[in-house]
Amino acid sequence: MNKTDPRLWMWSDAVEMLNRAERMHRQMFQPVARPEAPARHHAPCWEPPVDMLETDHELLVLAALPGVDPDRMTVSIQNGVLTIAGARVLPPELHRATIHRMELPQGRFERQLALPPGRYEVNRPRVVNGCLAIVLRKV
Repeated sequence: MNKTDPRLWMWSDAVEMLNRAERMHRQMFQPVARPEAPARHHAPCWEPPVDMLETDHELLVLAALPGVDPDRMTVSIQNGVLTIAGARVLPPELHRATIHRMELPQGRFERQLALPPGRYEVNRPRVVNGCLAIVLRKV
């Protein structure tokens, strides 16, 4: 293949784009120190990705939170905004382990979602396949 062969430069561009995407992904989930937060209350340092689906009778919100203890999460609705908050804590093994790769964000998280107009009742959230499933029944 010569230098004008499109397969060469297209492959090179694709690999560079993937590398750039991975760097952006790492930066997105990098914990950020927020000095304005009081010492006793840590500000959130990451947001979980979510899906929101609506049917005639309910709104379903799925938040990707693998490895997060459901007892360390809160779900609330206030002024038409759903707030999911909690923390992913490092497992005790990590304090004495050699880390080869760590991509799951750690620490306090919070995600706020504006809800479609209407009134909703929160059914008990549950964890399904590593996602927090929140069913909001339309009232």
